[in-house]
Amino acid sequence: MAFGLVLTGCATGSQPDAAAPSENQFTADAPLEGELNIMGYNADADEVARTRADLAEAAIEPATVKAVEGELDVQQFLSAVAAGDAPDLIYANRDQLGTFAARKAIMPLDQCVSGESIAIGDFRAPAVSQVTFNGQVYGIPEFNQVQILMANRELLEQEGLATEDVDGSNWQAVTDANKKLMKKEGSKPSVIGFDSKLPEFLPLWAKANGADLISADGRTAQLDDPKVVQALEFGVGIYADQGGFGSVKAFRDSADFFGKENQYATSVLGAMPMEQWYVNILNDVSPDAPMAFATFKTTTGQPLSFGSGSAWAIPAAGKNPEAACRYIKTITQTASWLAAAEARATQREKDGKPFTGLFTANQKADEEIKTKYVDSSTDLDSPWKEAVAASYEANDASFSLPASPADAQFKQAWLDAVNRVLNGEATPAESLGRAQEEAQRALDEAWQTLENAGSADSEG
Repeated sequence: MAFGLVLTGCATGSQPDAAAPSENQFTADAPLEGELNIMGYNADADEVARTRADLAEAAIEPATVKAVEGELDVQQFLSAVAAGDAPDLIYANRDQLGTFAARKAIMPLDQCVSGESIAIGDFRAPAVSQVTFNGQVYGIPEFNQVQILMANRELLEQEGLATEDVDGSNWQAVTDANKKLMKKEGSKPSVIGFDSKLPEFLPLWAKANGADLISADGRTAQLDDPKVVQALEFGVGIYADQGGFGSVKAFRDSADFFGKENQYATSVLGAMPMEQWYVNILNDVSPDAPMAFATFKTTTGQPLSFGSGSAWAIPAAGKNPEAACRYIKTITQTASWLAAAEARATQREKDGKPFTGLFTANQKADEEIKTKYVDSSTDLDSPWKEAVAASYEANDASFSLPASPADAQFKQAWLDAVNRVLNGEATPAESLGRAQEEAQRALDEAWQTLENAGSADSEG
């Protein structure tokens, strides 16, 4: 079921009120006990998760952890909240927290942050902004996923091109490079020149062109901004020049994306912006692929990335908020990230692979990890050193969309708009105009519902 449909099934006012701050002992010496029920986190995903989870579990002793692993099931979570059986802690996408907060499904963490002395100032401002709703922090962000430009160096050089021609700083240059790099067998692509990564990267291209999809206060959709329209026209045009999105996608989906026969190793992709985590995949499965890396750029030549990721939040009706607060403080603090980095660096050395860093929402941790474990690596040869440099620069140049009470509906509106254009059902201007109306209506209704609930609470 779509997340937007779930939201219509239960009115905001039917959710339990957030627990009053005075009922919770958010202090560093608060005694902890009982069980901490966590939903949405897999502590055994890898050594980075396990190392930090071990530290967090030790920090909440004698309380113990019980976890529902796998990605957070929004339907299951909201149903548990409505049934009065909420977990004590959730691990959710940051772009879900605005809606959860508006529904009073999660509690503000201001007292948790101050009582446990969580160093919120160490975290990246865009990530914190995305978990801040109506002036209050509702989550502690974890990883920060960002994009960099990834390219096949040999394909570029064969056409007399460099990463500067495909890094996004000059859209005409990208268009020209795409035409040089692309190849066809009959009517079907045999080499994708450039992949603009639509629909998911529309926010990145719009921001690169100087536009935001939504206002900073999360109240006003800006999907029909001419600069957003221009960004979509450009991104779709890249596919049109290669025979259309359907053909490109079919060829893209046929690639061994996570294997040794991936599109770079087999030289069937010129360049694309892509999340940083793919660097380690490529290095693991095809370390000799002819790669080139750079930061993605705005049309004015400045580094840019679209930051996303998960965050920890405490359900308002959870039974053990003190243990939850201590847990999220520990699992996201600088010392825990450093311990995780040591575990990852040790494992990579055993595997004969370079350690390319961790990219988190904790900026202080990132900087210390880079200094202690990445910069000192003697095995980080080019082009992987190039990838690391680009990734750190991208992480420092990230932006995130602000929280709103209609996060899911807003996201679905612009995704649908892009897909209509990719499928040839509408022009960019027409589709984004429709999306603007849909998104603004959802925002207005959600904000009005929230304000009405606030008025009712104050009268009561």
